Parts: sequence; structure tokens; C-alpha cells
Amino acid sequence: WLPIGSLGKKASLWLILGVPGIWWIDLQVDGVKKGFVENPTLESPVILTVWTSSSLAQQHRSRVPQPQSIIACSSTSPIDALYLAAIFDPIFTASYPSTRLVQPITLFQAALNAFSRPRSHPPTGACLVDLETLVRRQPNRVIAVFPECTTTNGRGILSLSPSLLTAPRTSKIFPINLRYTPPDITTPVPASYSNFLWNLTSQPTHCIRVRIAESLQNTSRPPVKDIKYSESVHDDTASSSDTLLGSEDAEGIDPAETIVLNKVAEALARLGRVKRVGLGVEDKIGFVNAWSKRRR
Repeated sequence: WLPIGSLGKKASLWLILGVPGIWWIDLQVDGVKKGFVENPTLESPVILTVWTSSSLAQQHRSRVPQPQSIIACSSTSPIDALYLAAIFDPIFTASYPSTRLVQPITLFQAALNAFSRPRSHPPTGACLVDLETLVRRQPNRVIAVFPECTTTNGRGILSLSPSLLTAPRTSKIFPINLRYTPPDITTPVPASYSNFLWNLTSQPTHCIRVRIAESLQNTSRPPVKDIKYSESVHDDTASSSDTLLGSEDAEGIDPAETIVLNKVAEALARLGRVKRVGLGVEDKIGFVNAWSKRRR
């Protein structure tokens, strides 16, 4: 939000994370042996984490998100967005089960969405774009997608949005799962601000368990040389009404696309040591409505 540069922004984010006691990060990357990177003797675990992530990026660039990569991250807490911003500084997006396009959002909006009621459709007048266009417009940034479209308690993986199917074939998709210890700083119920703040500040420390899977590719997309772009494809943005009426229906997913979504979902479930529950945003909306009535 302030013109302090990337380094200053990341330092500010780590300060925000450190104040409530989020000091310890357990980071593991598929294909990289645990403890492979020799950590320097540092007193601050926050600095240690930043150094380790930077070292992994330098020594194993192909195994961590780089510019033009896409992060498919689990969604359980507003801390998800803060951690991703502190490490990868991505462009955040919001996904919806009714459309293949995504809505670019700010870090603040991404964190606030963790407290919001689930939505099956984008807001009226929302500026939507497909991932391929977003990657082309921001070639020096990582794109962060929350394909479950809403938060969970971290004990299962919901059905994924078809937004990942618009990723270009050349971009790497990195499934990332974030879990917390203690696990009570998740926000599966909307507007749980007070409970979240109490759980966050009542414990002296918190640990984030970060798991990064091997990269996947959207093999359902044709190779770049076979794609013939029309003027409509090159249109950078579209209104929500144009999207819902003019794009492919989210339910019209062919077998090749189903394979891609299944691979991402299975990777998220494996990283989090949970199961795919086969539920979606509509089921979450029903749960929230029942929860609200019970509390009344």
C-alpha cells in the first residue's frame, strides 16, 4: 500500500505476522530433501524462514513458484494471503464456481475474503479476466488462486473452481497447502472476527506448515503454436454479466479438463493429509445458513 519497495513491503508483512506470534514456519517442497539447505546461525526464526525460502528459490528454481507461475493454494485463514504476499508477492485473485474467469483483488481483499460469506457468482460489475490474459499482462509476477472459492477448517478439500483451466499450458501450477498449529486460527464461518482475533492473540506462538507440491501443467490447453487468438480472446477484461452469458459453462468440463482439476485437488489433499470431500460452494452456503439459524 505504501511506496516502500518490495523488500520494505515484505518486511512490513513479516512484522504483521510476527506481532501475534507467527514465528515458526515448517516449509517442505516436493523433491527437495528436508534439511537440504544449510541454515545459517540466526536468532530470528522469521529471518531464518525468509533466508531459507530465498535459498530454495535460488537452488531449486523449478520447484518453487517463479514469475508467470500460478499458485493454487488452500484457503483456511486470512493468514494465507499474508504469508503468500510475504514470500512470493503474487497478484491475488478470487475464483467462483460459476465462471472460468477470475477477479484480480488486492492483498487486503484476499485477507478479508476469508471472513466473507461464500459466493457462487461474482459481484455485479466485477472486473473479470482469464488466467492466460493475466499472466500475459503481468509477466514478472506470480498469480495466486484460491480454487476452493471459500475457506474451510482445513480438514478437507472442496470441489475446485474451473478457473484453473484458463491457465496457459506454459505456466507451472504449484499446489500449496497451508496448515496452522494450533489449528484454531482458521475461519470456516463467515464474520468470525472476534473468535479469530482471540485465538490469534491468546496463544504465545503459532506455526505455519507449508507444503509445496511439484508443479503441474494445464494439459487440457492446446500447445501455444496451435492457439489462434481472436479479438475476443485478446480482450483483457469482461464484466460479470458478459462472463456468465458468453463464456463456457462451468459445468461443461471435458475429461481432459477434469484430469487437470483432479490432479490439483489430489495434490492439495495429499499435502494437507486430508481427503477430498466432494462438497462445493453451494454446500458451504447451505451450511452457513443452517449455522446462522441455529445461533439465533
